[in-house]
Amino acid sequence: MIGLSSSAAKDLGQKPATRAEFFAGSEDIIRQPMAAAPTITETVSISINDVELAVPKGELIVESVKRLGLEIPIFCYHSRMKPVGMCRMCLVEVGFKAPDGTIKKMPKPQAGCTLPASDGMAIYTDSEMIHQDRRSVLELLLINHPLDCPICDRGGECPLQNNTLFYGPSTSRFLELKRHLPKAYPLSKYVTLDLERCIQCGRCVRFTEEISGDSNLAFRFRGAEMQPSSFKLMEYESKFSGNVIEICPVGALTSSQYRFRARPWDLETKPAICTVCSNGCNIWLDYRVGRFVRINGRTNEAVNEEWTCDRGKFGHDWLNSEKRLTTPLIREGDSFKVCSWATAYDAILKAFALGGNQVAGLANGRASNESLYMMQKLFRVGFGSNNIDSRWSRHLPTYQQGFERVLNLNQVQTPIAALEDKATILVFGTSLADDEPIIFLRVRKAWFKNGARVIVAHNGPTDVDSFAHEVLRYRPGTGHIVASVLLNILVESGKVKVPPATRAALRAFTPEKIEDQTGVSESKVRNAAELLGEGPAIITTRTVLDMDQAQDILETLAGLAMTSGGEFNLYGLEANDQGARELGFLPDMLPGDVGLSDISGRGRFEEQLGVVMPNDPGFGTHGIIGACAEKTIQALWLLNADPLTDYFDRTLAENALENVDFLVYQGCIESEAMAFASVVLPMAAPPEQDGTYTNVERRVQRMKQIIPEAGNSKPAWRIFSEVYLRVTNTTPLFSAGEVFQEICRVNPIFGDIASEDFPDQGVLLGSEV
Repeated sequence: MIGLSSSAAKDLGQKPATRAEFFAGSEDIIRQPMAAAPTITETVSISINDVELAVPKGELIVESVKRLGLEIPIFCYHSRMKPVGMCRMCLVEVGFKAPDGTIKKMPKPQAGCTLPASDGMAIYTDSEMIHQDRRSVLELLLINHPLDCPICDRGGECPLQNNTLFYGPSTSRFLELKRHLPKAYPLSKYVTLDLERCIQCGRCVRFTEEISGDSNLAFRFRGAEMQPSSFKLMEYESKFSGNVIEICPVGALTSSQYRFRARPWDLETKPAICTVCSNGCNIWLDYRVGRFVRINGRTNEAVNEEWTCDRGKFGHDWLNSEKRLTTPLIREGDSFKVCSWATAYDAILKAFALGGNQVAGLANGRASNESLYMMQKLFRVGFGSNNIDSRWSRHLPTYQQGFERVLNLNQVQTPIAALEDKATILVFGTSLADDEPIIFLRVRKAWFKNGARVIVAHNGPTDVDSFAHEVLRYRPGTGHIVASVLLNILVESGKVKVPPATRAALRAFTPEKIEDQTGVSESKVRNAAELLGEGPAIITTRTVLDMDQAQDILETLAGLAMTSGGEFNLYGLEANDQGARELGFLPDMLPGDVGLSDISGRGRFEEQLGVVMPNDPGFGTHGIIGACAEKTIQALWLLNADPLTDYFDRTLAENALENVDFLVYQGCIESEAMAFASVVLPMAAPPEQDGTYTNVERRVQRMKQIIPEAGNSKPAWRIFSEVYLRVTNTTPLFSAGEVFQEICRVNPIFGDIASEDFPDQGVLLGSEV
């Protein structure tokens, strides 16, 4: 925390101290998270088609019938949104049991999507009355429907089409002209509206109001003229607009990118993991003739429910890019020449033969666990170098600064699904909808459905501001002061207890001075501290690592969580940022969060692999870039990384790439850094290889190969394995599964999940450090 930093301690006339020293021996005053009380569900007895069953009291009948494997057809109903009963497709007969056992039915059918279960209720879903009602509803919906199924992109997977076939009339009684409305109207760059097909179910409008919260769609006009539209007919702007395409029960909302590219029956569909951000959303990847076509959300209640963000849904077209790397290249003068894998490996082995501190490797957090592990193994064992890193932020905490080391505290403590049950959530220093879109939806759900108190502290506007109870808008560079003042208020009020030295350090950060220092008013920060209460979930991301006093901010937030009985969460940004940390992909770490100075950890690693590890801690990203610029490092290997775009100092990155003698660029697609490369290695994209990824909540998920590798490219882990074989002359690992098994052997965190029967929802790594 800022109160414990060297600068603050100097101002107070104290010796600088670490958090470990300040909190040592203070277990008696640091609160532990409170255990959740067991939930007891009250049930009621109902009958469905004369079958008795017990269901939770208040459960909607449309959900109750599923318990018997039955179905009530629906259009407007969606299980994740409030029921509205607009389409009337879900009509059922309802009665109640009399004391004599007879059933007295209600005179008219009821909407099953709005009817809660109560004791003694009798439901009938298959009576002649209901069949007639369904035919009538569908006949009404089809009066003006264009019936353009042969050219509609929704054809073959359309609920209206399916329900009409199963429940609708065989012929139409209407001969009049149908209404005609504008077709293919572009609501946004992703969503196209065919208004003639709209059945006014309201799903799209309700999604923007209840789930995404941007409220950018609404119904205009009334009656037959009613239509979903953006306000003032402006472009529909949303970070989650792709979801309205999937939940639309007709072909009214279609994907501008997918439109007319394929028919559903032409596509092959396989489960996949989105690697665009760190949330690890479960998706369906549709492909045709080995080429990517579209992405749809796949249900995983523990992660993304069924939602996707637009970055994930529409951000995979690069898989079909003409700039994909498909064959190894080697430099000849000012140009590249196509070469064999063997030629590329020979050049690499010659350049990296120096080993030790003269070689280095930089990766991007989008690589799989297997790829990062094999790169680490190649450098540590094959090249004898600890110069590896996958972080690109301004502040790079050392292993000794990690919370696991000094506080026995995981950097991530709250599973994604558990966020919606939190009473209080503090979002600090991050634009959540941009950095962690699915976590944003969970936080909003916690507020919208469960009334969670949400506090936001950031130096700019964010999407969370729209529903936050308090917003602390501080000036850039002053976030550490806001965090320390929050903790100080809680300490002074007696709500939390800290060691005396910590309390003394915090006295420099008083709420009376905060407005002059940060721009946040005293009343706002006091109100935020009051809202925090006990057991808050504190959320931040690694964007904080690019801020001034980043380590102080993180230590203060971690201390705030510990002392208030809350949970601290430092979420990564890339698909496998968390996996890189769990694997020990740092210059001063080893797999299993074992520091290089930990003899027992080194012994376990060396014993499992039968190798000898280098002793000297290596350079991190800053050190590697600087050493390359100074020509101290002779050979650099880039794994799907581009310092020119990933590193904050482009000038220094350019100097590094120009001055390093030998540069290996290994990636899926052309980049700026490739122009400086000595050898280019084409790498298979995530859907083109087997692999596992660890998302922000420490959930390990597996993705199997879906489409073939582009050209002559290879999975990243295989490239490192083949080079490792040539360096060490040992038996190689032949599959991603074998690599993962080795990861589990050397890393106790992964030890229990090396199984062929990998759960569909993934495996959440244990919360115990």
